Amino acid sequence: MVKKIAVLGSGESGTGAALLAKQVGYEVFVSDMGTIADKYKAKLDKAGIAYEEGKHTEKLILDAIEIIKSPGIDPKKSDIIQKAKKNKIKIIGEIEFAGRYTDAKKICITGTDGKTTTTTLTYHLLKEAGLNVQLAGNVGNSFAELVALELQGSMQKADYYVLEVSSFMLDDMYKFKADIGVITNITPDHLDRYENKMEKYVDSKFRILQNMDEKCYFIYGIDSEFIEERLPDVETDAIELPFSVFPDEFDGACGVEKESISIQIDNKETEIDISKVENIRGEHNLYNMMAASLVATVVGIDKNTIEKGLVSYTPPAHRQEYCGTINGIKFINDSKATTVGAASVALKTFTEPLIWIAGGKDKGNNYKEISRLVKGHVKALICLGVDNEKLRAAFEGIIPVIKETQNVDECVEMCIALGKEGDVALLSPACASFDLFKNFEDRGDQFKAAVKKRM
Repeated sequence: MVKKIAVLGSGESGTGAALLAKQVGYEVFVSDMGTIADKYKAKLDKAGIAYEEGKHTEKLILDAIEIIKSPGIDPKKSDIIQKAKKNKIKIIGEIEFAGRYTDAKKICITGTDGKTTTTTLTYHLLKEAGLNVQLAGNVGNSFAELVALELQGSMQKADYYVLEVSSFMLDDMYKFKADIGVITNITPDHLDRYENKMEKYVDSKFRILQNMDEKCYFIYGIDSEFIEERLPDVETDAIELPFSVFPDEFDGACGVEKESISIQIDNKETEIDISKVENIRGEHNLYNMMAASLVATVVGIDKNTIEKGLVSYTPPAHRQEYCGTINGIKFINDSKATTVGAASVALKTFTEPLIWIAGGKDKGNNYKEISRLVKGHVKALICLGVDNEKLRAAFEGIIPVIKETQNVDECVEMCIALGKEGDVALLSPACASFDLFKNFEDRGDQFKAAVKKRM
């Protein structure tokens, strides 16, 4: 009897899962309520995988023995997911599924902020050390598709996978085991998905510890209040390696001393020189460097190789990315800052007078957290979003000038009109992008293009 798998969602994750399912012998059907991108249709067609778009055909989905769903699908709002649950059909995510078919070491990195930088930096350090490593998950390629390529013999078998995993991905993981699990930090985010309950969001992040044993490592930022508060209730056999920028205040595995990262594991101390690191500055990046350096040390990479890797690393786009200068006003693209916590990092990084561009789809934000950062520091707020009422209300009387627009070009013109030499125009939205843009990359790219046009 042929085993059937249904895949809900046809993006990078869903298409990759479908390809792997086909590779290991399942009959596969892909269903997407939206439109399937041409590049994914081409892959599905080549593999001979049936699909539909713009609908979910229940008959074709509910006869599957297992459903692999996209992390972007909210199960509480999906009728087909609810019906599948009633039919007792197992529902998992791509990461869970792919993990069944590889024995590579899995380094899984989550957190509210900094996870992409930490993930790509970790990958870079391992790659520079000559290890056979692949990058996947919420950044890079589909984990499942890479595993499928391994099984086909089209790609060399990886010894390590560095995976960025979001809370939504973790929610659909059950038997998967991370050999090294990292939580960079936890601040409020996606609360609309978690019944506006912070404890549920924290629960989701700590699912990274599932199935870890005494040979595994748990690396975490102890300076994060929500991590620190949860730790007394955490039971794990994994070796715990906390890191902090305040090493004198706790007994941890990693801290910062002037221009070096100090790592202590198994009574062996290593000093990592960071004085020559130029591309990843700011306190937030100290945390990212500590987490990545801890992972690198755990897998056996030597001090000199780590130091060279930190210097040669180039951060991903849309993270405090310099775009250019117009009339002495420096434009910074921090479109990836989709949370209040991430925006606060950027607000603290720049000491110059700020024109702050924020707004988009609110995720249950509490702007009181950053009121003190903007007072006397932000000279103008430009709300770039469809519904700016909450944002305006939060900062009226605190920020002298507040403007609104739904157009990126107009936004840049406003910055030029409001600013003067020495100012910084900072796109750090604190919100999701989906009201006006395809994603945060689209938002950042449009902003960069609008700046470039006027240079």
